[in-house]
Amino acid sequence: MSDEHEHQHEMPATHEHQMGSSLSMAVAATLHCLTGCAIGEIAGLMIATAAGLGNGWSVVISIGLSFLFGYSLSTLPLVKVGVAPLAALSVVLAADTLSIAAMEVTDNLVMVLVPGAMNAGLVNVVFWVGMMISLTAAFLVAVPVNRWLLSRGKGHALTHEFHGMAAAESGWRRWLPSLPTGALVSVLIAFMLGGLVVSIADEAGWQHSSSAAATTRPAQDNPAALALR
Repeated sequence: MSDEHEHQHEMPATHEHQMGSSLSMAVAATLHCLTGCAIGEIAGLMIATAAGLGNGWSVVISIGLSFLFGYSLSTLPLVKVGVAPLAALSVVLAADTLSIAAMEVTDNLVMVLVPGAMNAGLVNVVFWVGMMISLTAAFLVAVPVNRWLLSRGKGHALTHEFHGMAAAESGWRRWLPSLPTGALVSVLIAFMLGGLVVSIADEAGWQHSSSAAATTRPAQDNPAALALR
């Protein structure tokens, strides 16, 4: 009777541990994909803005670069531990495609819905706030997607067998960069906050210049004021 009672207590604890482990793995997998997507999104919007392209091309370029950077960041670690490049890419395509697709749909939809975000320049508060909102929404959507994939042995579960392998110490593979997810997330957050600060400073400076011009213009246009000088 006591053994059965203990077993009943162990099962919820084990289940809770598995649920917590699954959630933490899903969060880690999502952050890994999100960094690549964010780099691609920002790079794509910068390219489209610099080239003077419309919203349609901006979205196309951003999505293309997001998949490129997302796949690259997942492929490099596998190649570095000795997996053949094409084999590594095939594993990553199976592991990350659904997650990245979910992020991209959410991210671009939110950017389109945020008023003025797609048309705003890079030195614009609306752009950076919209980007932060869209990436947060993409993260929240992708976490349950990755958790569902992991529960079925898919998604990032396909790359787990390579995580404990030692990196190559000789040959061309040793020159491949190691890019920890935490470091990438920190750099990305710092970059976006920097863009937001620059945009706020630029807008404040523009408003100051406009108000200064507005106060001096009446005096310049008023003959009586000019005569008193």
